[in-house]
Amino acid sequence: MAQGADRRIEPGRSIAVLTSGGDAPGMNAAVRAITKVAASRGIHVVGVVGGYTGLRDGALRALTHDVSTPSGPAVVPDPEVDAAGSLGGTVLGSAREPRFLTPEGRRPAVALLSEPGRFAGLIVIGGNGSLAGAHALAQECAVPVVGMPASIDNDVGCSSSAIGVDTALNTIVDACDKICDTARAHRRAFVVEVMGRDCGYLAMAGAIAVGADAVLFREQGRGEEAIVDAAVRAIRGAFEQGRGKQRVLILKAEGVSVPCTRLVRLVEDRLGAELPGVDVRATVLGHLVRGGNPSFQDRMIAGRLGLAAVAAVLDGATDVMLGWQGPAGGVATGDPAVSRYPLDEVLRQSAALVDGTSAVTRRRVLMMEQVEGVLGL
Repeated sequence: MAQGADRRIEPGRSIAVLTSGGDAPGMNAAVRAITKVAASRGIHVVGVVGGYTGLRDGALRALTHDVSTPSGPAVVPDPEVDAAGSLGGTVLGSAREPRFLTPEGRRPAVALLSEPGRFAGLIVIGGNGSLAGAHALAQECAVPVVGMPASIDNDVGCSSSAIGVDTALNTIVDACDKICDTARAHRRAFVVEVMGRDCGYLAMAGAIAVGADAVLFREQGRGEEAIVDAAVRAIRGAFEQGRGKQRVLILKAEGVSVPCTRLVRLVEDRLGAELPGVDVRATVLGHLVRGGNPSFQDRMIAGRLGLAAVAAVLDGATDVMLGWQGPAGGVATGDPAVSRYPLDEVLRQSAALVDGTSAVTRRRVLMMEQVEGVLGL
């Protein structure tokens, strides 16, 4: 079917939507957008409860219902879906489902989606593991399967940002600002660990935003001694005589090989009597970074990707993801910031982001190297 065509889904058929993997602020906004766009076109939406586990088990929840209006019958969203759009987490729930890695484990889900006349398509909202599941499903069932990127780590290929990234960064900035308040009061150094097991984007971007003195992330490829050296240099340089600096803030990504508390202990052992009276503290933000009401940016991205995702299902497109301001080569949509990309290409580029072969990763690391001397001033 030609791109942009808007065909009606046969009566009785619905679009299914699920959220999967790690939750990200804005997932609910995406579900709201999908539901409202579909309802405006007279199409019902069914939520899958509990990610791929719920798809296997047939755990479904109606997100729309029929009403009678003066102009005739209409489809409207459940009021709870509308209200949930401003909430963090995911009201549909999520789960890690290792059984989905095999064709046998996916078989109950394929059977459910393939029931004649029941589903018109499936929209999957999640990160790389979720999108890998969507890619596998697209090969095995007859209905369109469409993905939307949602991952606070910003490690999904073919999309400059994923749903949840902006809110996570705002949470990091807010937390670090508060930590700096108490650090200045006591002339302390803090090592703050943020999420990012395989991708250090949150640490990199957060360090620039909060004016950190140093940043540590996995992509630097440093061993333990080099990591400790970097932290010691930052603290020593900040507190050297004549600087008058009252705090040191070092951001560390979760994926750095040295645990936060061990790093602080090693740094204190190195500094010892060199900087008497200076405390070095560790703070692990952990899952705090995942939570919170989604920001304007995440709600906006979720809404525009959701609109394009429904259009993709209506077009009969399958095995694709909607990317936000992605690279050249995607299929254009009605939104100039949103393009469709084959899921196999998305997963290939995602792997390159993690293993360091991606031009995006190399550019991020180069930029941080260029500002390394600036951060400590």
